[in-house]
Amino acid sequence: MGLLPEHLKYALSHEWAQVEDDSVVRVGITDFAQEELGDLVCVTLPEIGQHVTANESCATIESVKTASDISSPVSGEIISINQAVIDDPEKINDSAYEAWLFCVKADDLLEIEKLLSFAAYETMIAA
Repeated sequence: MGLLPEHLKYALSHEWAQVEDDSVVRVGITDFAQEELGDLVCVTLPEIGQHVTANESCATIESVKTASDISSPVSGEIISINQAVIDDPEKINDSAYEAWLFCVKADDLLEIEKLLSFAAYETMIAA
C-alpha cells in the first residue's frame, strides 16, 4: 500500500477529499480502497450539475471481484468529472491519489471538518 498523503481528508467509507479554491472539493478513493477492490473494470460517475448529499452514494466502481458505491464527502453540486478514469479505470489502481473521480462545489465547506485526518484514517485502516 502506498503512503497516505497527509494534506488530504478521509471519509470512513474510504474516499479522499482535497479542498481547492472557491469551495471546490476534489474527490477520489484511497489506495486502501483500490487494493481491497482489486482490478477496476468500470467507473460510473455522477452527472455534472447533479446535487449530491454528503455520505450518500453518487457513483459506483466495479472491479473483477465486486461493485462498490462511492459517496461524496460533502454536499454540493458536481462541477466536473474525470473522464479519464471512466475510459481507463485502471488509472485508479495505478495511482489512487492522482486519479480523482469528481469535483463538488461544496454547499458548506465546514462539512470537511467532519472527515478524518491523515493520522485518524491511518489508524482506522491499520486496525
